[in-house]
Amino acid sequence: MAHLGSRRRRVLALPVGLALTASLGLLPAAATASAAPAVSAPAAVAKDGPKLSYVVNTRGGHSTVKAVKKAIDRAGGTVVTSYEQIGVIVVTSQNPDFARSIRKVPGVGSAGATRTAPLPAQSTTDVGEPQVLGADEVAAATARTKAGAKAAGQDPLEPLQWDLPAIKADKAHEKTLGSKNVTVAVIDTGVDDTHPDIAPNFDRDASVNCVGGKPDTADGAWRPSAEESPHGTHVAGEIAAAKNGVGVTGVAPGVKVSGIKVSTTAGFFYTEAVVCGFVWAAEHGVDVTNNSYYTDPWYFNCTTDPDQKALVEALTRATRYAEKKGTVNVAAAGNENYDLASDSITDPTSPNDTTPGDRVIDPSECLDIPTQLPGVVTVASTGAKGLKSSFSNHGLGVVDVAAPGGDSTSYQTPAPPATSGLILGPLPGGTWGYMAGTSMASPHVAGVAALLKSTHPRASAWAIKALLTAQADDTACPPSYDIDGDGEIDAVCTGGKRHNSFYGAGLVNALDAVRK
Repeated sequence: MAHLGSRRRRVLALPVGLALTASLGLLPAAATASAAPAVSAPAAVAKDGPKLSYVVNTRGGHSTVKAVKKAIDRAGGTVVTSYEQIGVIVVTSQNPDFARSIRKVPGVGSAGATRTAPLPAQSTTDVGEPQVLGADEVAAATARTKAGAKAAGQDPLEPLQWDLPAIKADKAHEKTLGSKNVTVAVIDTGVDDTHPDIAPNFDRDASVNCVGGKPDTADGAWRPSAEESPHGTHVAGEIAAAKNGVGVTGVAPGVKVSGIKVSTTAGFFYTEAVVCGFVWAAEHGVDVTNNSYYTDPWYFNCTTDPDQKALVEALTRATRYAEKKGTVNVAAAGNENYDLASDSITDPTSPNDTTPGDRVIDPSECLDIPTQLPGVVTVASTGAKGLKSSFSNHGLGVVDVAAPGGDSTSYQTPAPPATSGLILGPLPGGTWGYMAGTSMASPHVAGVAALLKSTHPRASAWAIKALLTAQADDTACPPSYDIDGDGEIDAVCTGGKRHNSFYGAGLVNALDAVRK
């Protein structure tokens, strides 16, 4: 099978004009009455290096954080913000030795640069564009499907959404659309809340811009600019596009959706922004987060590297904190057809903000974050025929569940009236378009989790996750997997019918989610 290029978001570009949008550190101990650790500063501090951002993970309570902040200043760092509830401090510095020197300070568990390019970084990776439905195409599609859709109680473009019946979401909607008391946060490139499919369900109070690591609550700060990716808007619509007689329908069209923007204009998802996103979600009543990206600049963060170890620890603390507050965190498995449970993987894309190079990593100690963090629901993608998508990462014991994310129509063709094997959703500016990737599979699971939370409002995050896997439809390994029909096996599925490397516990089931 031809190699499909890596993409930062869980989005892939394919030929023929189609866009495939393709355990560390515990929480800090409570503050005690003991004295803060003594710290000493270097005699001289260099300030002539590139300006980088850092996360500093502390051990201890308020007094420790206070002392570490003083040491940060003496080491040539500037505190951007501090998430004391998880012991993570966001810093910028031009001292090339900053991380190494601050790691020696008592009370610091780990510290590391969140990027390899100076602030601000410029993107060098093409992430592709969606296959946009023009106004004429929307009108034609609406005309083709409107009569039948209206009779079936569907939105005009819903008949083109083969993905909804694949997880029985259409049947679930006959029982409930979900609760307005449930909010799903899209941690992503930003959400266009003015889109007619999103506006009715948008939760402004749970929305924010976290780029840079510090919350920006200015009105509209969560929206993507005209130059930025439509990715987050598409994801938000897959989850909660309103059932309002317009466009498409989300998996949970009655719940609320918020936008937590963590991607820079250049398209990078840096650790400080993602930490901010999880903490914001935890403290603003978010029930589910969707994470269809990996944290830049490393596709895999190796805990044997002190910088990358710090990034893993900071995000582990943030996701655990959110889950402790009741948030279910759902994430895309990735689009490189990697076996994440294998002995080794060659990563040719890292670091993606400067000069990437091939490196062979051990998946047991090098993690794709946030999707491989403890407690995060890892989602693989399926196509219109129910097979693993050609691009979807997989791995026994890594993938938790599967959901529709689309695939090349030539590989998996949907039944009529659907015409594309990709996933249809809203795009900024009031349009709609097709994308595919594990980016699109993850929001289907987030939507089912939202339906579960609507049905069981008192359930803990752990209980919702348990129901997700328990209710998933068993999906056995295919006899062989030659998705492109060239006579060569494209991936090997291991495990049994009830749990395997392609589909985890199986395909999520929206109908079971709304049954009490």
